[in-house]
Amino acid sequence: MGLFILRRFGMMLVTALCLTYIVFFMTNLYPNLEKLAKTQGNFRMSEEAVDSFLGDRGYLQPTPIKYLQWLGVLPGFSKELEDGRLLGKCVRPGVAPEDTPRYCGILQGDWGFSTVSKAPVADVLGSRLANTGKLMFWVMVVMVPSALVIGVLAGMKEGSRTDRSLSTVSILSTATPEYVSGVIFIALLASTRNGLGPWLHELGLIEGKALFKGTAKSAMDGITFKNFTLPVVTIALYGMGYIARMTRASMAEVMTAQYIRTARLKGVSFRNIVMKHALRNALIAPFTVIMLQFPWLLNGVVIVETLFSYTGFGWQLVNAAGNNDIEMLLAVSVVSVFVVLVTQLISDIGYVYLNPRIRIS
Repeated sequence: MGLFILRRFGMMLVTALCLTYIVFFMTNLYPNLEKLAKTQGNFRMSEEAVDSFLGDRGYLQPTPIKYLQWLGVLPGFSKELEDGRLLGKCVRPGVAPEDTPRYCGILQGDWGFSTVSKAPVADVLGSRLANTGKLMFWVMVVMVPSALVIGVLAGMKEGSRTDRSLSTVSILSTATPEYVSGVIFIALLASTRNGLGPWLHELGLIEGKALFKGTAKSAMDGITFKNFTLPVVTIALYGMGYIARMTRASMAEVMTAQYIRTARLKGVSFRNIVMKHALRNALIAPFTVIMLQFPWLLNGVVIVETLFSYTGFGWQLVNAAGNNDIEMLLAVSVVSVFVVLVTQLISDIGYVYLNPRIRIS
């Protein structure tokens, strides 16, 4: 197991370097750098002025050199102008030139400086990650147990009325995009004029005119049942159907296995067959699908975050790409690659424990 993890870690490191270099190369193409110069300087800048702006800040160096500086392997670029100002990768506002470090890359824990937020990338991205982390946690708490229960119940008796009903629910939840279900939930449960809220208020069942808030902006300061339920349920419903269908298919296949038939012939109760023999093997395929939900929840929920005014990691990714915030975009890519690779590693290790027939030579 130790050798397996070491090999996988080595592959992860190589993959991470390759992927981050590709992102670094794409974000440092000259049109992006030209847009950055005009955004930070003047949109009417001449080509000579653009080249001077980029050259003074080290953007025109060869891409491999800039990448190694970004990693923190090489000293950061610096240049002192004629007026005495010091420009460079490691220069930060409010830091004296003599206190400016030579190395300022990922290895030193320096993620760069956001040209849009005018703040260190680590500070801005940290708060966005914390917001998305809260959302991911509650989505997984709601989505995974619900999906597994639905999938197991549907797969226990393939073709039954329960199977058909639960499978239909799973298909509908997966086929409904988050922006559709989110809008429906807001209209039905968060509107003070339409939906269920005003009706329940007239009956005296609720105090306000809406069951939930249509925005999760206040949840960034403090999570409550009222301001966080709708975004959590919106995301959980979409992912729940896919996990449930995978669990149902796996459970149905296991229930037709020879050892299950043998257990039935020996008179083992149906409950013991499901709990002690079928369930563990049926969870192998859904386990991989569940692990794949983490990268999706990290980046793919930007629509829900925008719909409910919740500034999380996905929202920050789109904002960085739209505003050509290169340092922020690179930091987001590093975190995304890291999450994908780590979840894949956990998935592989989980396979070994869930299926003892798998052996690592």
